Amino acid sequence: MSDTFRGVINIDVRDSVPDWAPYQQPKAPEGAPNVVYIVLDDVGFGAMSCYGGPIETPNIDRIAADGLRYSQWHTTALCSPTRSALLTGRNHTTNGMACISEAAIGFPGANGHIPAECATLAEVLVDKGYSTALVGKWHLCPEDEMNLASTKRHWPTGRGFERFYGFLGAETSQWYPDLVHDQHPVEQPAPPEEGYHFGVDITDRAIQYIDDVKAIAPERPVFLYYAPGCAHAPHQAPPEWIERYRGRFDAGYEAMREEILARQKRLGLVPENTELPPVNPIGTPDTRSGPGGEPFPPLDYTRPWDELGADEQRLFARMAEVYAGFLSHCDDQIGRLLRYLEDIDQLDNTLFVVVSDNGASGEGGPNGSVNENKFFNNVADDLAENLAMIDRLGSVETYGHYPNGWAMAFNTPFKMWKRYSFNGGTCDPCIISWPAGIAARGEVRDQYHHAIDIVPTVLDCLGLDLPETVKGYRQIPLQGVSMRYSFDSAALPSAKATQFYSMLGTRGIWHQGWKAVTTHPAISGWSDFHEDTWELYHTDTDRAELVDLAQQEPGRLQQLIGLWFYEAGVNQAFPLDDRSALEILSTPRPELTPARNRYVYRPGGSEVPESVAVNVRNRSYSIGALVDLPGPGASGVLFAHGGRFGGHALYVKDGRLTYVYNFLGSEEQRITATEELPRGEKLILAASFEKDGEVSPGVATGVLSLHHGDRKVGEGRIRTQPGRFTLAGEGLNVGKDGGDAVTADYPGTAPYAFTGGTLHRVAVDVSGEPYIDLEREAEAMLRWSWSP
Repeated sequence: MSDTFRGVINIDVRDSVPDWAPYQQPKAPEGAPNVVYIVLDDVGFGAMSCYGGPIETPNIDRIAADGLRYSQWHTTALCSPTRSALLTGRNHTTNGMACISEAAIGFPGANGHIPAECATLAEVLVDKGYSTALVGKWHLCPEDEMNLASTKRHWPTGRGFERFYGFLGAETSQWYPDLVHDQHPVEQPAPPEEGYHFGVDITDRAIQYIDDVKAIAPERPVFLYYAPGCAHAPHQAPPEWIERYRGRFDAGYEAMREEILARQKRLGLVPENTELPPVNPIGTPDTRSGPGGEPFPPLDYTRPWDELGADEQRLFARMAEVYAGFLSHCDDQIGRLLRYLEDIDQLDNTLFVVVSDNGASGEGGPNGSVNENKFFNNVADDLAENLAMIDRLGSVETYGHYPNGWAMAFNTPFKMWKRYSFNGGTCDPCIISWPAGIAARGEVRDQYHHAIDIVPTVLDCLGLDLPETVKGYRQIPLQGVSMRYSFDSAALPSAKATQFYSMLGTRGIWHQGWKAVTTHPAISGWSDFHEDTWELYHTDTDRAELVDLAQQEPGRLQQLIGLWFYEAGVNQAFPLDDRSALEILSTPRPELTPARNRYVYRPGGSEVPESVAVNVRNRSYSIGALVDLPGPGASGVLFAHGGRFGGHALYVKDGRLTYVYNFLGSEEQRITATEELPRGEKLILAASFEKDGEVSPGVATGVLSLHHGDRKVGEGRIRTQPGRFTLAGEGLNVGKDGGDAVTADYPGTAPYAFTGGTLHRVAVDVSGEPYIDLEREAEAMLRWSWSP
């Protein structure tokens, strides 16, 4: 209770006077606006039509026409860090989010847990009479808590959102998403063959959640956080949306940059003197290496368009068409939400904040990818393999990402991309619209701002202050400033004075129109940060960061470097981490339960996320299923882990035991038993991998053998992935394979449930002991556990 009881209490209720004030639920002031965050993903400054881009976004353009576009609004350069800033108003390292939540490394600034002292906007507004809901991508939960056995304190429902429908991690398939509804996993309502797409699904939910509130209390305001995961990889969209862009990117990314910049100048988004940086602005593998001779990251080299072959140009252009179709399809869903709000007469009194969480992504490398998970496994894409998939890009058969030349184009006029502290990683679209509260229409604002400024702006618009305590925790003061002053004036100077940047080894600091930034490549493994080269730019006039003034202004540069160290210390940004994606993601992290040698799973439960499932990477392992087989006809999945783009499974087909290891979607390594299944009770059907080498770091090789009890019935050589099957989603299943199946070889139809017998449990052993010893141990245990 926040209010003191002021009634009268006597022995007899007839002589007493009630006071309901302390017990009433909070109510927002009359006329309080709805608040809608639309958080796009990996959408660069120069992608959307209202920012001069080639991609048609008429509904986002409509929001911009009813409000303001900011030309110098910035992010942290990565997903989770920016999202934490957007929701708390504090810097990413203050929030413990130096990197994505899956890449936490156990330090105050990089632990993956937003502290309770940094309340989210949802936590503040729910106590002020708002209904709160989130649909889409969360990505603010530590990985060890993304499972049903863990605490839910950092799930959306634990951080102020009363309703949630979406995914917890970094990314998901748009065709087979890793869905959570409030606090439990759910299956998608329909398969892709029946028209399912994640973007449509979450928009249906968003409309439903708002309608659930407005049908009962039309005056009650709603805070909706709408985060479609578009246009993060995988780039997947209905084919008719991709076809809209056929041929539009044939001239290549360098020509596209020129076209975008010309439009941006006409729209007043950049100064007239803005020029384009080269496509390889910080070096190439041939021109630059680290202080200790370390190679320049090959992932960050852009191939000039005129050096590509005709087939390569055709492939690269198609990848851009898929991305464009994906973003336009997302915009169409945003249009559905706008039309709904208009239909219920809520559009004008809704405060919209439309942003991207970082610049366009260069994670596709020089050649793009049909399976982005290769990036997280440090495995290079094969151009011939990608070309073979050109007509299936964007479909359920690909998990694609365009080549990084398109990241440079969609970040026009800036250099580099997501992960970098240059403007290509940090300067992103920001649109604010509130028809009932902002008089300006369709204007541009040049004041310098950052993601940490959004919460102060929203609270300012709502006439609210950050409470001193939220849920009993004394709050760290907001680190951002309100942008509301800019609503009515384009001429006022920026209210913000300083903003620091730190991401994956890159560093930057902006102060009163000047920016110092390092050229240290992200995730390069170079270390030796004291050897970094710092550049100096006057960004008031040089938005593209082209004219390095470090030699002309050495004193100013040193002041800014000193200021960076001060801000980094205040915001707990140390230690710096520039290790490879595979190294960072493989960092040991807390586990809910200690790792063990044997894991037992039973059919009927929810999918087990990969982060808490048995880890078979780069080691020997055995998988054994305990079954009863009364007769012929057994069929289906016994065990499956991963999906189409990386995973392994043990199943029965045509009366024979089969194992498949799908290596990053490129090669299905299949071993089938030479004998038909036995019949009887308490049978063990098993697959055992014995590692005998590595073809490259982490890529184990060895013999996979199949067994009926202690009888070997097949074997073959396989190789296994060095990293995860997926960054997020597609976990471990027993007795079925839900979502995007590991192989199309399964018998029957999805989810390929095991039938024709009884599956009791599956045990996975990673002790490294020979299979025959494990089988004898299991047989002894079975005799004991099945005895009367």
